[in-house]
Amino acid sequence: MRRYDDPVEVRTGSGADPDQFLWRGRLWQVREVVAHWVETGAWWRHEGPESGDLLREQEVWRVTAAPGRTAWRVGDFGVFDLAFSWVDGGWRLTRAVD
Repeated sequence: MRRYDDPVEVRTGSGADPDQFLWRGRLWQVREVVAHWVETGAWWRHEGPESGDLLREQEVWRVTAAPGRTAWRVGDFGVFDLAFSWVDGGWRLTRAVD
């Protein structure tokens, strides 16, 4: 799994689960939410006023997704971790196997 820190535009479906995302100019359609968890900031580090802030948590969704809006073909998909930051309200793609 490769690590990234790329901003993405995410469209959510019913609830807060990601439905589609735009990454590097390419639209991906979420096929399945594999896992969902919350990660907190590094509260044990004391490197500055914000480093211990528990509000720096983010929600992460591990999803399988296929490019575009077409039918899903065998082998034409990837596994992605999409993170939503409660601090800035933005989405980032943090990991991918595509």
